[in-house]
Amino acid sequence: MKRILVTDGLNAVGVDALRKHGLEVEVVETLAERELIARIGEYEGLIVRSATKVTRAVLEAGRALEVVGRAGAGVDTIDVDAATERGVVVMNTPGGNTTAVAEHTLALLLALARRVPAADHALKGGRWEKSRLQGVELFGKTLGVLGLGRIGAEVARRAAGFRMHVIAYDPYLTREATLRQGVEPVELEELLARSDFITIHVPLVEDTRHLLGPDQLARVKPGVRIVNCARGGIVDESALAEAIRAGRVAGAALDVFEREPPPADHPLFALEQVVVTPHLGAATDEAQTAVALAIAEQVADALLHGVVVNAVNLPSIDAETYREQAPWLGLVETMGRFLAQMADGRMREARVTYSGEIAGRVTATLTLAFVRGLLGAILSERVTDVNALPLAKARGLKVSETSTTEVEDYASLVAAELVTDRATSSVAGTVFFKREARFVRIDGYPLEALPQGWMLVFANLDVPGVIGRIGTLCGRHGINIAGMQLGRERRGGRAVSILNLDDPMPPAVLDEIQAMPDIVSARLVRL
Repeated sequence: MKRILVTDGLNAVGVDALRKHGLEVEVVETLAERELIARIGEYEGLIVRSATKVTRAVLEAGRALEVVGRAGAGVDTIDVDAATERGVVVMNTPGGNTTAVAEHTLALLLALARRVPAADHALKGGRWEKSRLQGVELFGKTLGVLGLGRIGAEVARRAAGFRMHVIAYDPYLTREATLRQGVEPVELEELLARSDFITIHVPLVEDTRHLLGPDQLARVKPGVRIVNCARGGIVDESALAEAIRAGRVAGAALDVFEREPPPADHPLFALEQVVVTPHLGAATDEAQTAVALAIAEQVADALLHGVVVNAVNLPSIDAETYREQAPWLGLVETMGRFLAQMADGRMREARVTYSGEIAGRVTATLTLAFVRGLLGAILSERVTDVNALPLAKARGLKVSETSTTEVEDYASLVAAELVTDRATSSVAGTVFFKREARFVRIDGYPLEALPQGWMLVFANLDVPGVIGRIGTLCGRHGINIAGMQLGRERRGGRAVSILNLDDPMPPAVLDEIQAMPDIVSARLVRL
């Protein structure tokens, strides 16, 4: 039974969903790194929110770990690079808290504009400071949105309801796509110069760390108000405090901080113009229920069925596409394992060609399965879809794929070549209408072989008696032949044969076959 460790107080509906899938679940509070290292080794899955840090050391201790699920969108608390190296899938739930974060952004925007926290504090302290706490309206103001993804787009839609003019900077979105959302696309410099309010909705990555730093804050429109419900670290908090004290920035509202929880003497906390909340953006009943159910289903699908959705370090396919491609995934993985055992020398290049109807499908996951099979057959470390390509790159193996709608003989065909420093080996396969996978060509020789179990693959001169001698030899050693397929280039030329065996062939018997007259080569392959 697969085991899941759940931390950070995941909503109970998610825990119940995992158990309904037959998974063994242990629920704990937020764990420090040392505690998590001590426990993680026995679990295949780990689900966290934002408090538990999944570091490289944690991932290295997770000997059985297959998937880390983040109940939320941000994965900056997870070392994704280390997970990729270890072959661990990292997945999140990017859409589950969209509404909650967008609404919290508007709540902070209004609280900042109308000085609600300061007014609340003054009145509860016995002070009626109506004139001092005068605010500003959102109507007619320019809102600058940094990042027009799911949440940024929802914020822009709601801001339009306040009759604000919305501009946005998003280098990954085309001008046309931005305009279709009723938002004016601008560059970062223009957004800083024109915005009365700036709201941040980008992930925390190397390129966005201190995206609003001293230089940028020096170029903002005087009197701007800044809201950050994305990730701490995108705004340089020390520079922001200085800009507010200098009067260039009128105020800020922050739900996230570079260090969480922030220190009590944080420089922004002493400023009345600053509104703060303790990372509450996704903290609604509805959002927590949605992300808990979503991550539970995703982790269960990944562990039990191999279906990966919303992975941040792996191409994802939905469940329906997975069901359609399952026989092809199995086929290409066996093709990779087959070529790894057939090849001589150091691997240099692997080429995969998709022909016919299969070329119109998502082939990235198929290529990953091929490389997983190829390297998994020769490496002692665990090879998964996540780390297959990085491992190939580290070994100097070039991987390429091509697609063509043209194909002869079959509706769909996958062909693979493995080039080493000594030779090139190839295999091609297809899936028939009953979802049965078959090898249909080996090193250019046509045949139809069932790719499973122990297989004796040999090339020989096409002369009488070769098959008989091998059959007799197998019988003498008690090796049962379950099936046999032959292919040849022409009469009297070369031929390739595959014998499916019920049991492995002892090395001495294989040596005897290789020494036979008319045998060019012979290999024992296990699929």
